[in-house]
Amino acid sequence: MFESRKSGILLHLSSIPSPFGIGDLGGDAYRFIETLASAKQTLWQILPLCPVDASGSPYQSTSAFGGEPLYISLDLLAQEGLLSKEEVEDAKQPNFPYTDYAAARELKIPFLQKAFQEFLCKSPPAEYNDFLEKNNYWIDDYAIFMAAKAYFMEQRQQESEGLCKFLKETQMFLPEEMGRAYYDSACWCSFPEDLRQRKLQALKEWRDILKEEIQWEYFLQYLFHKQWHQLKAFAHEKGIQIIGDVPIFVSYDSADVWANQEAFQLNSLGFPRVVAGVPPDYFSEKGQLWGNPLYQWKYHEQTSYQWWICRIKKALEDVDILRIDHFRGFESYWEIPFEAVDARSGKWVKGPGVKLFQKMEKALGELPFIAEDLGIITQEVRKLREKIGLPGMRILQFAFGDDKNNAYLPHSYDRNTVVYTGTHDNNTTIGWYQNATEKEQDHFRRYMNVTGESPNWDFIRLAFSSSAQVAIVPLQDVLGLGEEYRMNLPGTVKGNWSFTFQWEMWNEGCLEGLRYLSFLYGRNSG
Repeated sequence: MFESRKSGILLHLSSIPSPFGIGDLGGDAYRFIETLASAKQTLWQILPLCPVDASGSPYQSTSAFGGEPLYISLDLLAQEGLLSKEEVEDAKQPNFPYTDYAAARELKIPFLQKAFQEFLCKSPPAEYNDFLEKNNYWIDDYAIFMAAKAYFMEQRQQESEGLCKFLKETQMFLPEEMGRAYYDSACWCSFPEDLRQRKLQALKEWRDILKEEIQWEYFLQYLFHKQWHQLKAFAHEKGIQIIGDVPIFVSYDSADVWANQEAFQLNSLGFPRVVAGVPPDYFSEKGQLWGNPLYQWKYHEQTSYQWWICRIKKALEDVDILRIDHFRGFESYWEIPFEAVDARSGKWVKGPGVKLFQKMEKALGELPFIAEDLGIITQEVRKLREKIGLPGMRILQFAFGDDKNNAYLPHSYDRNTVVYTGTHDNNTTIGWYQNATEKEQDHFRRYMNVTGESPNWDFIRLAFSSSAQVAIVPLQDVLGLGEEYRMNLPGTVKGNWSFTFQWEMWNEGCLEGLRYLSFLYGRNSG
């Protein structure tokens, strides 16, 4: 897949500086791409672009196909004439020090609604109708799902006894906190029965009732995809490919599950019977209880994996390369009872294995995938990855300690590898070094023959010099930032997904360091 040695930066779109609370598809994103090109990097890795949940996580989304509306650039809408340039300029704040999702919604949604009303006053351009026609296999279900959620959310905010009634009607034990979360979020499992079960007459009636709200959802997705593909084209002009991210699982409260209930392990009331997670590991002594519903793999096999083929086809239209999150789950996944309080009571269950990838390759051609093969990796998982021919991942932060032949140490790599100093789930490298044990620090210093004064650049040099065909570095490590700037702490809900860099953090030393190491270790031939 990678014909030459490459390197790049890991940074999510939300982390780009913004006067509206969240990074977007406007000028600063273009400036970031130009900066990457100036630093002689050829890869930009992002997290999923799909709608985020209430905490800002892109891994618990209402859609595996849609885009997050908050990423839409108001400046670009003003340039199109859908908004007033003066009003947009007046609304700008000083660049936020971190991603603030609540502030972003408060600032941006009223402008997006204004743009929508302006859009309705005109004849839709041909590209709008083309977009809807091309994406009708997912966007119709997504739009009515989001419109219905908003409708019932507004209704339920006015109800006082609704939660008790809902919990009684389910005739199923749910912890009060969980039940309240399902109800207060207007989860699809609390839709009226005929809509929950997607009866044809109900779908027709609700499409009429929610006609304008559905048009609103169409509009947002049209804007997001238009602006994203313009940015992607600019990246290609600068010689940069984009690495996207496909979570193996989808959120329970999503259009994906509501529209494809037979594809998931649900009970007669629509609740998951079992959910996803991982057993105790490096990140958590109790494991991680993700809560995503698990796939009904027999159904997917019987339908020739069409849902997966559609999902990957759409993803590869949006990015160039895909990191397949939790790859080991395709060989075996950790199945946890729905009522469990943590992940320790789960068990391993066999996944679809190579059959899924063979079907995808037959339908889509070569699969430009990176397998996220971290955690508890068995020989069976390794064989699956090797049979498909995918590069695996190695994390330098996992390399140091007791084992001198640790698989994460560069002298253990094969060429078909993508090496990271750390990922979005790791501490920054400076944070890692400051929190590492004395034994880990000593091993690190001796392995590289360094003092440990600049562990971030020591790691970048180690990654770039390795035999791995691709080296990826989180921007925090390039900028030399501490643990307060990490993106996510697995197993926690609050305080994540908020890292935002500032342009003043960059200096010529950062750019020159990347350029120098890229040339020195053959990761850029330009």
